[in-house]
Amino acid sequence: MNSSQNYSAQNIQVLKGLEAVRKRPGMYIGTTSIDGLHHLVFEVVDNSVDEAMQGHCDDILVVLEGNDIVRIEDNGRGIPVDIHPTEGISALELVMTRLHAGGKFDKNSYKVSGGLHGVGVSVVNALSEWCVAFVHINGKIHTQGYKIGIPDGPTHEVAPSQLPYNGASKERGTVIRWKADSSIFETTTYNFDALSNRLRELAFLNKGLKITIRDERLSTPKIHEFKFDGGVKSFVEYLNENKTVLYKDPIFIDGSRDGVGVECAIQYNDGFNEIMFSFVNDINTRDGGTHLVGFKSALTRTLNEFLKKSKQAKKFDESLSGDDVREGLTAVLSTKVPNPQFEGQTKGKLGNSEVKGIVESLVNEQLELFFDQHPDVISAILEKSVLAARARIAARQARDATRRKNAMDSAGLPGKLSDCSEKDPSLCELFLVEGDSAGGSAKMGRNRRYQAILSLWGKMLNVEKQRIEKVVTNDKLQPVIASIGAGCGNEFDVGKIRYHKIIIMADADVDGSHIRTLLLTFFYRYMTDLIERGHVYLACPPLYKISFEKKTFYAYDDAEKERILAESGRDPEKIAIQRYKGLGEMNPDQLWETTMDPTLRNIIQVHLDDTVEAERIFTTLMGEVVAPRRQFIEENALLVANLDV
Repeated sequence: MNSSQNYSAQNIQVLKGLEAVRKRPGMYIGTTSIDGLHHLVFEVVDNSVDEAMQGHCDDILVVLEGNDIVRIEDNGRGIPVDIHPTEGISALELVMTRLHAGGKFDKNSYKVSGGLHGVGVSVVNALSEWCVAFVHINGKIHTQGYKIGIPDGPTHEVAPSQLPYNGASKERGTVIRWKADSSIFETTTYNFDALSNRLRELAFLNKGLKITIRDERLSTPKIHEFKFDGGVKSFVEYLNENKTVLYKDPIFIDGSRDGVGVECAIQYNDGFNEIMFSFVNDINTRDGGTHLVGFKSALTRTLNEFLKKSKQAKKFDESLSGDDVREGLTAVLSTKVPNPQFEGQTKGKLGNSEVKGIVESLVNEQLELFFDQHPDVISAILEKSVLAARARIAARQARDATRRKNAMDSAGLPGKLSDCSEKDPSLCELFLVEGDSAGGSAKMGRNRRYQAILSLWGKMLNVEKQRIEKVVTNDKLQPVIASIGAGCGNEFDVGKIRYHKIIIMADADVDGSHIRTLLLTFFYRYMTDLIERGHVYLACPPLYKISFEKKTFYAYDDAEKERILAESGRDPEKIAIQRYKGLGEMNPDQLWETTMDPTLRNIIQVHLDDTVEAERIFTTLMGEVVAPRRQFIEENALLVANLDV
């Protein structure tokens, strides 16, 4: 019998309450990896921040307790605990156990909010083994507990002595305490630093709000406290901390129109990279949107207007492009929108058309006023922008010359590239191999069908200190750009890459680490999408070859070497240990077996989890200013160094 004939009403499954969240958690928190685990924290924190946006909260505490328990406290108004007029249960229970229930839908309670969908804390509740809510309100403490989202009983009062935290003197606010469900999440161990970075960002975006995170899993608790009275100005100063700036204080723009609030801080440095972060209701709009379009348009138009009446106009008679005026720019744009319309489930792009005009007019008006009053600042910015424009023209000419040259050879590919025969990029791998010797072994050991080899020679250019025209003409980088085949800088198109896995294969020594760092800096600055889409990998060659009784083992670090030796049960003097000083020492079959064979190798995918910290690290390690780099080395050398002496 056809199975479709058995399809009836009894086949329709109805998921009640929070069952849908537990059935499909990815729909609500994106993933069940550590990112999803952290998402639980941010959902609860966002509720507290929403209270701060309304002026009702100025102190948030995040505590990582032992046994993977999290507690978040605020001093906001407290979730209402009275009985809801139509649902017949307490408002607290409604908020904690029903999707799309909350105060965010009532514009009298929340004029702007990041958590617009009313699913935040109820999702946290659904995905926890247990959860408890405490509300301090009107001199009383109310509580309700839950098991996998189901209430243990009704909302009731509790004495201060019964609290699992020190809340006896707490006058008002909400406390949410929970333990994530280990049957749902891949890990339930929280990363203190990752949480700290997002909390720091939230503190920057909410002037005067104190956010504290305390790690009580340690014998001596680790505490980070964030409070920035300068708001987005402090954010820009933080981003430019290790850079040489063109003027001391960031330009600050603040205003509102038609209910939309705009805050923006702008400061230029002498570098060549653009650092631009945009937010809507504290949500990081990584894909931009109408607010960012309005900002960029206003900046370009304003600088071009001032260029026409400046001394620079006699030396440069073309218009500045958007890329020209944003070279060396560090800016943070924060908008508060009453009814934001986000494109995509991740809220990564703002779609409200009216916001573009509001941001554009406010930024244009206030920039004009500021530049009229500070001629030295606009002069320095225009001088830098004109130099950027000339560099852009030189880079275009260099690209054109390279394209003409490539058109004359057989395939436009570098001579040191040993390409693969497969033409589907999703199946292809490109190994960037340090040195001709290792490159030769890799060529002989590879699978020629889908693995391509590009041998690198000498040290790469540190692109952190160079403009684009120096990058596209550099003889060490040109082969990399040509092999990947997707352009470079603003012309880079990730859809045109010739390989979906680009694997950096360098020696496991100081020089190899340096080459990896230089290549990663290049990819981050000029092929950012390559990293963001997960196309960049690091090969992990072994450090040791261990042989005894015709058996061979490979150890990838000293700990693994010691484990193999201990488990062998052999006399150490009868065990042959070879320490690989470089990839060139490995035979082709060894290189294939240990580093290139997809079924046996270890490779590390490079992720870009925190763009703010990534920016600071690249500036610190690769920038012009020496003092921050020296400090970083002094603080981290003993923790991470594993060098041969």
